[in-house]
Amino acid sequence: MMWQDLVFLVGSSLSIVFLAPTLRDRTARVPLGTSLPSMGIGGVYAFTFSTLGMSFSAAGAAAAATMWSLIALYRSPGAQSPVLTRRDDVVLFGNDALRWAKRLVVGSSVRNQYEYDRAEYGQSAD
Repeated sequence: MMWQDLVFLVGSSLSIVFLAPTLRDRTARVPLGTSLPSMGIGGVYAFTFSTLGMSFSAAGAAAAATMWSLIALYRSPGAQSPVLTRRDDVVLFGNDALRWAKRLVVGSSVRNQYEYDRAEYGQSAD
């Protein structure tokens, strides 16, 4: 066993310890835009560590990915029942992705995006 394997295991274990209060708190709300990418990254790390023969690191990363998936399942905003995704969240994510892509193509600033948002939602630019 390599010492790096233990270091990564300790790091993953600490992240699980720090995430546990979020999972236990019924009032906690973590956006899917935070929990799902973190879950995916943990899964990729687990796979990568396992291909390198770092089984303890792989187990720790898989446990962290599992913790993030439970947070996504039970602590996403508006979760009244364990539903992993909701149509409104997907639509909002799609709209944000389109705005981001448009800003990259057009080359406008972030400030212009907020001006667009205010115009779109009928708010005055005070």
